[in-house]
Amino acid sequence: MINRRDLIKHLSTVPLLGGFLGNGTAEAAGLLAKAPVRNLAKELGIRTFINAAGTYTMMTGSLMQDDVVATIQGAAKEFMMLDEVQTKVGEKIAAITHAESAVVTAGCFSALTLGLAGVLTGMDQKKVEALPHLEGTGMKSEVIIQKGHNIGYSHALTNTGCKIIQVETVEELQKAINEKTALMWFLHIQSDKGLIKHEQWIEIAKKNGIPTMIDMAADVPPVENLWRFNDLGFDLVCVSGGKAMRGPQSAGILMGKKQYIDAARLSMPPRGSTIGRGMKVNKEEILGMYVALDNFVKMDHKKEWKIWEDRVATIENAVKSVKGVSTEVTVPELGNHTPTLKVSWDAAKISLPVKTLQENLRKGNPSIEVMPAENNSLTITTWMLKTGEEKIVASRLKEELSKAVV
Repeated sequence: MINRRDLIKHLSTVPLLGGFLGNGTAEAAGLLAKAPVRNLAKELGIRTFINAAGTYTMMTGSLMQDDVVATIQGAAKEFMMLDEVQTKVGEKIAAITHAESAVVTAGCFSALTLGLAGVLTGMDQKKVEALPHLEGTGMKSEVIIQKGHNIGYSHALTNTGCKIIQVETVEELQKAINEKTALMWFLHIQSDKGLIKHEQWIEIAKKNGIPTMIDMAADVPPVENLWRFNDLGFDLVCVSGGKAMRGPQSAGILMGKKQYIDAARLSMPPRGSTIGRGMKVNKEEILGMYVALDNFVKMDHKKEWKIWEDRVATIENAVKSVKGVSTEVTVPELGNHTPTLKVSWDAAKISLPVKTLQENLRKGNPSIEVMPAENNSLTITTWMLKTGEEKIVASRLKEELSKAVV
């Protein structure tokens, strides 16, 4: 845990946090020096585990960095105006990501809803209060996406009342564009499942005067993706904050053209009578998200990558020693772009269904989470492991596989 001296040093270097560098800072720093009074996970019987699976929402994403936690604790000791916090943080985030403007949202999903809301309403308060009822308002009502991109997250767009129009070819896209088209939406993790790539999608949209939005929720690393899509010309870019960046799990970022961010904020708290009222982000999360982003951009990513590779090698070398086991290390191009170990075994030599292995690891002490795959195999990532946990995963996995050798 970060110590008091490091906390004060960190906070003093972040201009927008100056508001709580007074009495609250010393008190917050003092809190960090104390051990937690209660272990609520143990008290409530909540299972904790070694995360060898990845940044899944069901597994509560990632673990926040120490100084993100310190920022949250410090911010909790002072009152601030929510809009001012969003404005100041947004300016910092926009500068980092090459965007005109930015705002912290309640995860990436809410960024999609709020971004489209801003496109639909502009700065018209009557339209803001009308959403999701579009009929008779003069607002547009259709969002075009590629069929291969429609895997569920587009529900965030229909929350505004809009209808999804699916296309597959450029010809279908051009025919689909009409006076009702509000937005052309792109899902980066599925970009290999569509015929129309990023640049052409933007080009066609611009020719027709239609805003574009890209969902890149889980698409850092690489860190360059944080500004790549703004530089490409997408009008709105949405990303999760509680994955690789290790910000608050319930935070995300909406960034892009200022006119749309300003309009999106009209549907956000503290304002009521809007579809975004329930998508509240507190001051602690907003400030914590900024610190997480700032740290992530500045970190040594090559060094981090080498750590992940070394951890994968430790696990791979252990399991390969079991007769009948084979391994493969890959790096997904889209989403969760980290070294990923696939462990497979010959069912004729090792009698162990993957679901049984998963349960055995889950029920062990310590509990371990991995992701099952097809045909007697599983996948492991190491970017969410704490130092030394790769040795535990290697030992337990080897133990379970060895016991099942026929």
